[in-house]
Amino acid sequence: MSVLELDGWTHTYSGKVRDLYVPAGGENGTVLVVASDRISAYDHVLASTIPDKGKVLTALSLWWFEQLRDVVPNHVLSTDVPVAVAGRAMVCRNLAMFPVECVARRYLTGSGLAEYRESSTVCGLELPAGLVDGSRLDEPIFTPATKAELGEHDENVTFEHVAATIGADAAAELRDLTLAVYRRAEGIARERGIVLADTKFEFGTVDGVTILGDEVLTPDSSRFWPAETWEPGRAQPSFDKQFVRDWLTSPASGWDRRGADAPPELPAEVVEKTRDRYVDAYERLTGQTFSA
Repeated sequence: MSVLELDGWTHTYSGKVRDLYVPAGGENGTVLVVASDRISAYDHVLASTIPDKGKVLTALSLWWFEQLRDVVPNHVLSTDVPVAVAGRAMVCRNLAMFPVECVARRYLTGSGLAEYRESSTVCGLELPAGLVDGSRLDEPIFTPATKAELGEHDENVTFEHVAATIGADAAAELRDLTLAVYRRAEGIARERGIVLADTKFEFGTVDGVTILGDEVLTPDSSRFWPAETWEPGRAQPSFDKQFVRDWLTSPASGWDRRGADAPPELPAEVVEKTRDRYVDAYERLTGQTFSA
């Protein structure tokens, strides 16, 4: 995984998609967050990249942060970044992050659906009988998860687990903020013909104030479905890396996801279709034309 050398900044961390830098020569409370074109699937970072993906994620996060400013403060300070990462980076407050993935769901799918089929619950919350893949819940629910290390799975946990980890008051605040942000975002997305099925937020603190950080409401952190094709009882088409997942699990890839081998290179057609879905999500949500 190659990392850029940036004048005035020291690289400190690389995740599946993002690289973090702090000011060279000392910490001053800021961090440079750079979104790469890397893509991950099934807990692997693929050798293939998706052109402009990092720019789409950054532009969409910035747009959402503006829509949510009156709901919760965010960590963005500036987009005045080195030329080498222009369009794909933000200068942000360096937060003390809570060790929890704050997930909101209003549509049942993914790991929530798997748990529901086993126990009629999601993260310990009892749900009505008879729900199917894609069912819309009466109200959004807070379904937190632990933060996993690179290459490992996040693990869904109960609210009580979060309260025991960070304290009852902090857990309640994160739950309430997560649901408030989700409700605002779901309404905005629906006006634009997109279903926001579920999404993940990360929060941290500065001087005792809870702040929304990381990326927000992108195809990497959210399930976006076209509203016109939503139909409970089946898997939904989505604005994300589903083309990548589908190809990797098809006979054409020749890859055994249960084995030790890394995933193969993606075909050019899969790369192109995946890029198109990210750009389509940005343009439908923001009403703006994406420009690389």
